[in-house]
Amino acid sequence: MIDFSELDRLLRESAVDAVLDDDEKFELRELGERLSRDRVRYLRNRAFDLVRERWAQPDPGLDQAPLTMLRWLEQVVKTLDASVDPPAVEADAFFAPGEDCLRKLRELCLGAKRSIDVCVYTIADDRLTEALIDAHRRGLTVRILSDNHKVHDTGSDVHRLRDRGIDVRLDDSDFHMHHKFALFDGARLANGSFNWTRGASTGNEENLVVTDDVRLVRAFAERFGRLWARFGPGSA
Repeated sequence: MIDFSELDRLLRESAVDAVLDDDEKFELRELGERLSRDRVRYLRNRAFDLVRERWAQPDPGLDQAPLTMLRWLEQVVKTLDASVDPPAVEADAFFAPGEDCLRKLRELCLGAKRSIDVCVYTIADDRLTEALIDAHRRGLTVRILSDNHKVHDTGSDVHRLRDRGIDVRLDDSDFHMHHKFALFDGARLANGSFNWTRGASTGNEENLVVTDDVRLVRAFAERFGRLWARFGPGSA
């Protein structure tokens, strides 16, 4: 079990720049979920102590603006509170044949505000292609990973998406990029057997699960990141 001195060290490291970034939030939340309530209470109290120390002994090399420190403190407290009483995970399942899976993916594309990351075997349904192009037009960061063999199929829209300015990378491999998942704003995951083709909606038995589960979203985001780095910008 992590002792109090180790907990204090972790919190001090987070307070150095008075910014709790996304990775630190996730680490702090994971830590809070493993700790007893006494140790979570200790971390919360230490965060207040660190703010008092910074104000009492200012360091010219660090941002001492009260608002900056208060924001850091607020983020720490909220993150720890969420680890003790985590919000309920939202998850829904959709099935094909039928248009439920298609409709949900289009809804997610339309609702995204910042980014869409897609990692799929192929994209050959104009309705989904147009949803991605529309998101790109609205200024979202859209990234697509797909299979280097399926891109040559009749009806594939992958090159069309690239030609519209969307960042596309293909797996340079004899094997297949067989994933079928997408991330929206780095906060929601859509994953399942559902292929992004018309046939998946009209005839196939398919499934799609959509969730905001933090652990699953993070796991798939990390996988996307590794694949994106592996198949560099010249892969399309």
